[in-house]
Amino acid sequence: MVEVHYLGHSAVYLTDGKTRIVIDPFLSGNPTASAGPDEIEADLIVVTHAHGDHWGDSVALSKKGGLLVSTYEIAVYSEQRGANVHPMNIGGSYAFEGGRLKFFPAWHSSSFPDGTYGGMPMGVVIELGGQRIYHAGDTALFSDMRLIGELGLDLALLPIGDTFTMGPDDALKALEYLKPKRVVPIHYNTFPVIEQDGPAFVERAALLGVDGQALRPGDTLKL
Repeated sequence: MVEVHYLGHSAVYLTDGKTRIVIDPFLSGNPTASAGPDEIEADLIVVTHAHGDHWGDSVALSKKGGLLVSTYEIAVYSEQRGANVHPMNIGGSYAFEGGRLKFFPAWHSSSFPDGTYGGMPMGVVIELGGQRIYHAGDTALFSDMRLIGELGLDLALLPIGDTFTMGPDDALKALEYLKPKRVVPIHYNTFPVIEQDGPAFVERAALLGVDGQALRPGDTLKL
């Protein structure tokens, strides 16, 4: 069994009871965060791109013992600030205790808060506890999501906030390509510019045969 803890915005914490993974840990400064960096312990910190609302507290969490896994550019930048890192890039995979992850393209941009280039933005598929989970990162809709769907996804974590990423309509089209068993919307309602109706999205996903849940920050989904 895998527990999926939604921490708010795009931050998600996964555990199978042994391995602990946090994705895009934007906690400090996140008005919707259900936990702070002092409350999170992670073996892996996975960062999809360098924007502050995703890179967030990744260095602070790594200094507590976690391995930061991301693009070469994000890894080098973070290592210079004291993080323990494993640099990667799109198409690469990494085996860890209890599972495996692989990075895929995302259509977005990627730079640190100081303007430093962060490499290509990415989505990630994580295999843990017999489950295959896709975190899309920040992305537009793109047709090669069909290839990701061919992996057989148990859960898709998709942005629906619009403005900076897919909105609900495009995220529903993404479900047609990805064909996951379940979907959880992310990257919405953190700030007024990305306000969306999560439950309404889930209702529309059900019409496509996808079981959805609009988790609130602090909620947990068990797979």
